[in-house]
Amino acid sequence: MNYTPHTNRDVRKMLDTIGIDSTEALFDPVPEPLRLASLDLPAGISEMEALELIHELGRSARDQAPELSFTGGGAYEHFTPSVVDAMISRGEFYTAYTPYQAEVSQGTLRAIFEFQTMVCELTGMEVANASMYDGASALAEAVMMAVRINNGTRVLLPRSLHPFHRRVVETYVQGIGLEVVEIPWTDAGTIDLEQVESELNDETAAVVAQNPNFLGVLEPLEAMGSLLRNRPTAYVASVNPISLGVIRPPGDFGADIVVGDGQPLGLPLSYGGPYVGMFATRERHIRRMPGRVVGQTTDADGKRGFVMTLQTREQHIRRERATSNICTNQTLCATAATLYLASVGPDGLREVGMLNWNRSHEAASALQEIDGLSLKFSGASFNEFVVETPRPARDALRELRKRGIAGGIDLGRFFPELARCVLTCVTETKSKADVASLVDAWRDL
Repeated sequence: MNYTPHTNRDVRKMLDTIGIDSTEALFDPVPEPLRLASLDLPAGISEMEALELIHELGRSARDQAPELSFTGGGAYEHFTPSVVDAMISRGEFYTAYTPYQAEVSQGTLRAIFEFQTMVCELTGMEVANASMYDGASALAEAVMMAVRINNGTRVLLPRSLHPFHRRVVETYVQGIGLEVVEIPWTDAGTIDLEQVESELNDETAAVVAQNPNFLGVLEPLEAMGSLLRNRPTAYVASVNPISLGVIRPPGDFGADIVVGDGQPLGLPLSYGGPYVGMFATRERHIRRMPGRVVGQTTDADGKRGFVMTLQTREQHIRRERATSNICTNQTLCATAATLYLASVGPDGLREVGMLNWNRSHEAASALQEIDGLSLKFSGASFNEFVVETPRPARDALRELRKRGIAGGIDLGRFFPELARCVLTCVTETKSKADVASLVDAWRDL
């Protein structure tokens, strides 16, 4: 909808109603030194000119974009069935906010209930909430929840955790004095379980495992579960939901909390968001879980209905009992993820997962045959893998871009010792011809 500003008469009427002479008087409570006299903005243009400017910027961006992108790192290019966009564009679903009035929100509540159910089925857990902001904040909330469960004072984070997710966790916990202990990776690219065992003590609130991790390597979830069994430490797993179509879920290995980013499930890249966070746990921990839970009930006539069963924000319960201040549950994005899973079904999700597995392994095998290139880590991978080059990664990626290919992520941005390494992502959207183009471009460097 186009924005229609207030007329001068509208503004004058509002000012008269509240008893002030000008809009500037609204800012009187702000100290003078903190105010800006004006903003250095260009002269205004008409709506028609503004729309043309936006269209031109869009055309320019498309022209400058590489023809092929093999960039992942937490945001992935996947095919989305047309039914997803068609359904979430309907008025009854087109909201991102929590449907507090159950009597007029049955469609949205039903969609959220199905989302929770599907998250439980994917992760192998018992209860799920009505979504979080994204995977990073869901992980941070999981760490906070672990502290509520066992009153621990430290958390073990793998160095192979997504760097942005690590920063979000560190931001969340700095106010409560939680010690963050980094666990290194092995030559295989997996978390060092011996180091985990040596760092475990009664004060450890949680151990986090990301699967696959930021390096694309699959972690030993079963061994981690065995290590943490019968300990008070919470086992937190962060997952890529597409991978759960082909590998066993963390719930099978004793995870206490499973989180993840739902972006791969029918959400476009969209410059980094909005996305949706998945959050699931064991039923015994449900009252320590952040967010809200939609439940199923019956009305006075015995008909099935859906309601907000648990709400744990400060507005809903006594402030000291609140588990989170998450304000919205990304309903629109959660609905998109639900529609994606419903449209592809279990067999379709397995097929997508296998396509990702096969295409990425085909690319990895072909690239390591090129003189000077090798795979940095020996562990099994999903979707992504790390290529080591004889030159700085940033230089290699710059040359690939000249050939119309975004070849991946320069890992030297995050890990100095990986300055010659590129994180490469291959999903089902890349054909065999696309993979061949990537291999040929590397060979020509």
